[in-house]
Amino acid sequence: MKVAVTGATGYIGGRLIPRLLAGGHEVVAIGRDASRLKSRPWFAQVEVREADLLEPETVSQALSGVQVAYYLVHSMQSGADFAERDRRAAENFIAAGAHLEKVVYLGGIQPPGDSTDESSHLGSRAEVGSLLRSALPTVELRAGPIIGSGSASFEMVRYLTERLPAMVAPKWVRNPVRPIGIRDVLSYLVAAMERTEATGVIDIGTNLLTFKEMMEGYASVRGLRRKIFPVPVLAPGLAARWVGLVTPIHNRLAVPLIEGVVRPLEGDLSRARELFPQIEPMPYEQAVEHALQRVQTHSVSTRWSGASGPIPEYEMVDEEGIFREVRSLNVDVAPRQVFEAFTSLGGSGGWLVWNWAWSLRGFVDGLIGGPGLRRGRRHPTELHPGEAVDFWRVEIVDPPRLLRLRAEMRLPGTAWLEFEARPLSQGGTELIQTALFAPRGTLGVLYWYSLYPMHRWIFSGLVRAIADLARDRGQAADLPGLPHNGGGRPA
Repeated sequence: MKVAVTGATGYIGGRLIPRLLAGGHEVVAIGRDASRLKSRPWFAQVEVREADLLEPETVSQALSGVQVAYYLVHSMQSGADFAERDRRAAENFIAAGAHLEKVVYLGGIQPPGDSTDESSHLGSRAEVGSLLRSALPTVELRAGPIIGSGSASFEMVRYLTERLPAMVAPKWVRNPVRPIGIRDVLSYLVAAMERTEATGVIDIGTNLLTFKEMMEGYASVRGLRRKIFPVPVLAPGLAARWVGLVTPIHNRLAVPLIEGVVRPLEGDLSRARELFPQIEPMPYEQAVEHALQRVQTHSVSTRWSGASGPIPEYEMVDEEGIFREVRSLNVDVAPRQVFEAFTSLGGSGGWLVWNWAWSLRGFVDGLIGGPGLRRGRRHPTELHPGEAVDFWRVEIVDPPRLLRLRAEMRLPGTAWLEFEARPLSQGGTELIQTALFAPRGTLGVLYWYSLYPMHRWIFSGLVRAIADLARDRGQAADLPGLPHNGGGRPA
């Protein structure tokens, strides 16, 4: 069967595609930027089509010749107009997918009854499901918090529990919700596509737990002692800001996560059990154990921060109006060693030099609503286009030559940090490090010049440290023709 997966660069889509390929299906991976999929191990096995669901003409081309489609996109992190964007995307998908034999949509378990205080994000997910079901043969799987290595829900539980030995929490941490392991979500997604009579709404999940019990369960698996004291205060908005400060989760995503647990979300598993008796969802604690094992072995294949989110307001261009700081060094190792050195920056490994300054900048960014350094990185050495590295986003990674990072910290403009490993004719590699900044207004210009003195120290030290790290990893003695420059001096 020819199956399309929208959101192929996202957390769920990136893990679903290997499952579909293993089942013998012909897969069309749909994303806004095909280059972001090139480093995936399954890239050569799929047909990649570029499409933006907000641009109708691209959706029609992407769904051409497809029998079944997975709808795995949402706009939760795109700002206040997320519901309108999701509505338009669903309508464009419907218009282009009239020929589809089946659509599989992953939504969220809804709170009981109709209420004016229902989560706007859960409401939007339900609206999208309703639109799809009213126009196309659709099965809507509704899940609670998804627990898996790299999932936003798991990261929220993990960081809160690991970092806070005692916490005061709002009373709604006692509301029951229905978590589910990522492996079981994928099993349901595949089964829902393959079973023709599976249509309509199907709630999926495992044993009911309160959010308090989820944190306590995580602590038990990790052998931690934690105290949680529920109190009748702390509104969801304030709680989301607290989550954004303590965990890697950005405020814009923390809000829907918190709204997803402020009311009971029990669901009804009877249809899931009837239609898919072969799937027995693993208990919550087992899902946590699996997630921790993947984290500890650096085998996290996708992460919540890997999706690109909204199209950036600026793109890097080579013209007037962009400040550039270029530093270069000749390094007596092969380009591969230099590339491996600069692609290992960030996360638990830090930034080689002036780590206290990077940490301070990340702390300030977190206080003002930015991601800070809390997101870390998915893997200590491996990078995919579009994923997060601390407060950067990988814009381009082209082994063994180029890495370009776009800043997602709060700035009066847009910044990039680019590294290039350029082979030299006489042997060795020219390491080129470029910092770029497109200022927004006078404030942006003043911001850049105010930091220039510090940049001279930090960025000069960084390029030297990368060169030293590349030499440590390289085989300089096997590369003739380039004298060792002892660390060199940045141009």
